[in-house]
Amino acid sequence: MMKTIKGPAVFLAQFMDDKPPFDSLEGLCQWAADLGYKGIQIPTWESRLIDLTLAGESKIYCDELKGKINSYGLEITELSTHLQGQLVAVHPAYDLMFDNFAPEDCKNNPKKRTEWARAQLMSAAKASGHLGLRAHATFSGSLLWHTWHPWPQRPNGLVEMGFKELADRWMPLLNTFEENGVAVCYEIHPGEDLHDGVTFERFLEATGNHKAVNILYDPSHFVLQQLDYLAYIDHYHEFIKAFHVKDSEFLPDGKRGAFGGYGDWKDRAGRYRSLGDGQIDFKSVFSKLTEYGCDVWAVMEWECVIKSPEQGAREGAKFIQDRIIEVTHKRFDDFAGAEIDHERLKKILGLQ
Repeated sequence: MMKTIKGPAVFLAQFMDDKPPFDSLEGLCQWAADLGYKGIQIPTWESRLIDLTLAGESKIYCDELKGKINSYGLEITELSTHLQGQLVAVHPAYDLMFDNFAPEDCKNNPKKRTEWARAQLMSAAKASGHLGLRAHATFSGSLLWHTWHPWPQRPNGLVEMGFKELADRWMPLLNTFEENGVAVCYEIHPGEDLHDGVTFERFLEATGNHKAVNILYDPSHFVLQQLDYLAYIDHYHEFIKAFHVKDSEFLPDGKRGAFGGYGDWKDRAGRYRSLGDGQIDFKSVFSKLTEYGCDVWAVMEWECVIKSPEQGAREGAKFIQDRIIEVTHKRFDDFAGAEIDHERLKKILGLQ
């Protein structure tokens, strides 16, 4: 059944700052509401926005948090544990860089860092249940990403072992999310072991087709790897339970392509852009998601190498609102219809 997408909403992560109104939950709520947003996606690593551990323990705290946000005319779309989810699985080659995502007492201690990340996900599952949320946004982490290009040649069995280990790490977390009635929506993203359709299927199979395994759909990442982002919806619409509205462009030339040449974002062929400034056909994206009945919030994730975040946010709310399709409840040609009974149907078919 077709379903109207909810929105517009905004992911707050990229807008956090030390200056008002971006330094507090109240300030950000007022700012988002004034721009026309109806929902916010909360990055749970930001203690200025939420105490995730307390939220996992206390329904009263969650009721108060939800009430505060609702008082601005906003809803919580999802909680996000992108940074914590990343730390569920980290290859040693990335230890030093991903230590930036962990608290001080977990740095230089991969085992303790992983345990902290798992505890954070457990809290997020319970907090989502307390808040009445049905979807959660996160990353899968990665053990295999350093082997994505098969040079040197990957030994037989390596990929299968990697996905089994990834699934084993996530299974207790998936069970907790399922117990709380929450879908785990993995953002299909470069750098993660879940970065396209094939890898999503590998993980799903490794978990025994766990019901909590779902997708956060963000077409911007598919443009950068030249994957058909519209056909992706055809393949995986039943798993799409969260949606990031983010634009991107791919402009290869004689010097650089999909691999990027180790360039900064502004120098890469594939770049994230503010909504409407990239190449994504969002009219078709919204049409497909609506037609398939994907029950999602349209959440703007703002990332752009050219435009300011303030302008991107102002334009983003209207951009999303203009593309949300109100599902029709009547046929467009009803005016030409007629009352039909079985005898009349037989006559139309030439059976009488």
